[in-house]
Amino acid sequence: MKIYAPWEKAFERIATPFEQFIHAQTTTGLILMFMTVVALLLANSPFAETYLHIFHTKIDVFVGEFGVSKSIHHWINDGLMAVFFFIIGLEIKREILVGELSNIKVAILPILAAFGGMVLPALIYFSINSGGEGAEGWGIPMATDIAFAVSALVLLGNRVSTSLVTFLVALAIVDDLGAVVVIALFYTEQINTLPLGLAFVSFLVLVSFNRFGIHAILPYFIVGFIMWLFMLESGIHATIAGVIAAMAIPSKPKYSPVDFTAYTICRLNEYDNYPVATDNMMHEKQKAILQNLKDKIDALSSPASRLEHSLHLPVSLVIIPLFALANAGVSIDFSSACDTLVQPISLGVMAGLVFGKVLGIAGVSWLAIKIGIAKLPENSTMSQIFGVAFLGGIGFTMSIFIAELAFAGNSELIFQAKIGILTASLFAGLFGFIWLKYIAKSPNKIV
Repeated sequence: MKIYAPWEKAFERIATPFEQFIHAQTTTGLILMFMTVVALLLANSPFAETYLHIFHTKIDVFVGEFGVSKSIHHWINDGLMAVFFFIIGLEIKREILVGELSNIKVAILPILAAFGGMVLPALIYFSINSGGEGAEGWGIPMATDIAFAVSALVLLGNRVSTSLVTFLVALAIVDDLGAVVVIALFYTEQINTLPLGLAFVSFLVLVSFNRFGIHAILPYFIVGFIMWLFMLESGIHATIAGVIAAMAIPSKPKYSPVDFTAYTICRLNEYDNYPVATDNMMHEKQKAILQNLKDKIDALSSPASRLEHSLHLPVSLVIIPLFALANAGVSIDFSSACDTLVQPISLGVMAGLVFGKVLGIAGVSWLAIKIGIAKLPENSTMSQIFGVAFLGGIGFTMSIFIAELAFAGNSELIFQAKIGILTASLFAGLFGFIWLKYIAKSPNKIV
């Protein structure tokens, strides 16, 4: 029996795209948690002024007379987050084409649950803030942070079924799609028609690349970047360019799997025909065959798949942590913390993320199952759906992002929203985890 070193076992392990996605989200969630703590510590330390000054430093990028001048904070929120939204767009597209959302019988429950988990929180928030200065923030409690929520489920191990994890992922992706639509339609400045029209033309160019079978990534990057610049000037938030660009990226490979199999067998037979040297060095022709096979494997994988795979790591390790560091740092005056928590904006966010999400996700799921238009995920219970609904109340990344848009220029209202988001997310995450670990039972444990 051959003995493998740990790294050799990892090399031989084959992970599906969904398993890679879950791993990426878990990694993101843990890093996000760490960077949030760092941001809070910096904002409440003697270095707070330096911390704020760094992110308000201007960076100018000009080519001749044309250019962009923004603070580091805005470069992160408007620039780097466009890449995050691009990944979201690729995930949405994959789920619709080949994932859980491709089968309406399976997708109906997370779609309805996500819809309930967006509408109820918005209504609860608006009922508390209607007519007040915080009314514009109704979109804040609509969002679920997929990285934190999935991380909590993965930490539970075999106490939850794979189908329950899949339910949460599908729900969160529909939730992300809803957040993107809300940002595009309701959180925009005055629309400038000329840049918006040019952004639309850029999108048509991307679509034409797809239709003409262009699979090289560079043309999509160049035109996508130009579209982002136009969107930046249009009044619609520039990050939406990331989602729109993702829709144009080809999702089908150049070659069929059957043709690839036949070609690979032929090349491997040719590879085996060359003698192996005594020192196990490969023949030059063997090296050429392997390189050729590598090129064919890259061609077999679609551009959308390659981009999603290659961008997950930089998004998880760089972009999301930077966003948390730039946005999660709030200076908390503990003597007035209670007063902040009872402000209408904070109350609306907390009530929306906790009660709204639970009533929306669990309530709509229960109703859909009762009337027979959906069924429970395999090997799960309604009690577990209730716990997942609480995890849906972790509204960190997207909620903070929407708060920055809703109350742009008003630091006090943004502060109240962030306090509500952090408090609600902490409570919802802890309660949901404890419920699923100690209270909710899986079907095979119910006597």
